[in-house]
Amino acid sequence: MSGDSEDAPPTVTIECPECGTESKVPLPDAAERLDTHNERVHDGEAVAQLDPVVADRLADILAEEMGIWEETET
Repeated sequence: MSGDSEDAPPTVTIECPECGTESKVPLPDAAERLDTHNERVHDGEAVAQLDPVVADRLADILAEEMGIWEETET
């Protein structure tokens, strides 16, 4: 593998059902790209979003990292 692919951040898919578009963007840029698209094209309405499968997986990872799913002892 080349060093470039190892250094590149992971990408996520942004979907806009109203525009019928789908874009892959670096994960660190996703929030800004979503905000920019929605502000520019949809007057700020949250129409474009992360691919729902990706968003759900990210939520699962964050919940696990934060210990939300850990059982408490009673």
